[in-house]
Amino acid sequence: MNPLVSVGCLPEFNRVEAHHVVPGVKQVVKELEKDLLELECFAASSFGENGGDLWEALVHPFERILDRLTVVWGIVSHLKDVKDSDALRAAVDEAQPLRTNFLLRLGQSKALYQAFEKIRNGALFDTLNEAQQRVVEGRLKDAILNGVALEHEKKVHFNEIQQELEKLLNKFSENVLDSTKLFGKLVTDISVLEGLPETALALAAQAAVSNGYEGANAKSGPWLITLDSSMYSGVMRFARNRDLREEVYRADITVASGESFDNFPVITRILELRQQKAELLGCENHAQVSMLQKMATLDSCHALLEKLHSCSRAAAIRDMRELEEFVRSENSEEDENLFHWDIPYWTERFREAKLDMNDEELRPYFSMPNVMDGLFSLAKRLFGVHIEELEENTPVWDKEVKLYKVAECASGENLGYFYLDPFSRPHQKRSGNWMGVVFNRSHAAVQKGGGVRLPVAHIVCNQAPPLPDQPSLMTFYEVVTMLFHEFGHALQHLLSKQDEGLVAGSEGIEWDAVEIPSQFMENWCYDRNTLMSFAVHYRTGQELPEALYTKLKSSRTFFSASNVLYLVSRSLIDLKLHAKLEAVNSKEIYNLCNKVAGEILILPPLPEDKSICKFLHLFATTEYAAGYYSYLWSEVLSSDAFGAFEEAGLENETAVKEAGKLFKQTILELGGGRAPAKVFEDFRGRGPSINALLRHRGLVV
Repeated sequence: MNPLVSVGCLPEFNRVEAHHVVPGVKQVVKELEKDLLELECFAASSFGENGGDLWEALVHPFERILDRLTVVWGIVSHLKDVKDSDALRAAVDEAQPLRTNFLLRLGQSKALYQAFEKIRNGALFDTLNEAQQRVVEGRLKDAILNGVALEHEKKVHFNEIQQELEKLLNKFSENVLDSTKLFGKLVTDISVLEGLPETALALAAQAAVSNGYEGANAKSGPWLITLDSSMYSGVMRFARNRDLREEVYRADITVASGESFDNFPVITRILELRQQKAELLGCENHAQVSMLQKMATLDSCHALLEKLHSCSRAAAIRDMRELEEFVRSENSEEDENLFHWDIPYWTERFREAKLDMNDEELRPYFSMPNVMDGLFSLAKRLFGVHIEELEENTPVWDKEVKLYKVAECASGENLGYFYLDPFSRPHQKRSGNWMGVVFNRSHAAVQKGGGVRLPVAHIVCNQAPPLPDQPSLMTFYEVVTMLFHEFGHALQHLLSKQDEGLVAGSEGIEWDAVEIPSQFMENWCYDRNTLMSFAVHYRTGQELPEALYTKLKSSRTFFSASNVLYLVSRSLIDLKLHAKLEAVNSKEIYNLCNKVAGEILILPPLPEDKSICKFLHLFATTEYAAGYYSYLWSEVLSSDAFGAFEEAGLENETAVKEAGKLFKQTILELGGGRAPAKVFEDFRGRGPSINALLRHRGLVV
């Protein structure tokens, strides 16, 4: 049996091979086409007025159809992200049109649209609960955005656009991965790597071993420098060799922009097609289309970005002047001119001098197993859930992947499961960190015996793997942005109490609100009780010294203004690219990106900076296109949400648990079943304020 055709309680990830993809997707789509025809026949009939019967007869079958294809394709696309191969790419390319065609057919079904419209405009709508009403309204909006109102040539053109876009998004991602893999600098003289900490040298030696240099080790080499995120960060922040930093920096900003893997034509075509699609839907540009699925409007989005720009710019200029003064005080040869590849290195030295602390000094206190234990303890403390690793022989895609169970502490009720794929595999796993959905919580998915299907997620990271004599050691930045951040996404998925799968977890949530739980969890890394629960030296067992904790907390606002400007710059580039450009070509795109960055950033980009060609959020996905601002929009809400705990008193355990219980009952459990603005008010008792973000970022006195 093809493992994609019949998916059990957990997918058989270990059995799925490239040759299963096309026949599996074909069979699933064929069966779903039959189910869709039957549902359309029912929808076209004069169905009864009994709300419960109608929901079970119309909405739940619709959910099951969409869910089955989503699950199957989710398995395929996940394996492509974490276990890439030429054979799997070819299979995905062949199967993609089958999936896209069916989703268009489903989304453009007039019979289903009219049935949902009849529910929305009839007496039944008022008898539905809030989550069910959100399902109906969401389906109607999605149908419109899927082109249900289009006819004849316009519909054909819309569908052609969608097919081509899916291929281009895949191509963009593949070009980034392949181009990144092209760069590899073999070093045989350790003096070239002077300044690199032992962990970075070990990572470079491990990369050399993986590329056929048997016997490579941290002390004697050889060492292979790649653009893997952990290695890139190590070189830029610690390598004293300025030429090496420059070489690595220039390689990074030109990823996927050369002859072999050039993403400029891909970007150009994606922008053209998104503009054409927007016009077919009656909008001026793709940014307008995007805002139809967001909390923000274009005006409120630009207002936030302008506010953050104005609050950050003076501080960022001051930070840069202080950095330049520090470099001069060090009598460095580099004090004449600071280039882009100098900033990370000297910022790190300045931080070490100013705070008497460096990341490598901290790394031994953040072994990944200890951090995981601390994270799980925090989840228990705040939300009353117990997390345990399942030791049984679970089918996984890599030997390092683990499966965890989440349950209520009080009742023992099982809430769901998540996989953790923690370590980098540069030659087969895409960069970055993310949480993905395997199954949504869903009543409709359980057709026999009632009950609810439990949610399942996967958390994928690119942490440096353990070495023979030590566990994987994390930087504090990795603790915050990798584990705590992605676990926040997983919590919203796993703790959802919505039984309607179409609005369970993050499903159905306006996209600029999906980062609230993830960014909220980041704040706890600066809480003393939380940090001290896992910051233990992996060799000695010594807790993080109090002096180091104080310095670590102070470091939160160090050069924070520059980081805000970077996010503002990226957000504005995104919005402007997805407005209607006068001319869509590589030169226009390049000029726009450099113009916006030059206006916002303190240090304008180099003329050869083509990092837009690796901007995966914009051109390898659909959700963040004209939506990258969501990180800052969500940060306003997440910071304000954490402010409730600060106001209650982080040392007041009773108050913290009460606030955690309310956060769970609102932000985490309600999912997409309630508008995020209302959910936030349920938790905070008022609308959001930007003040907490400015305070956490050190942008107010």
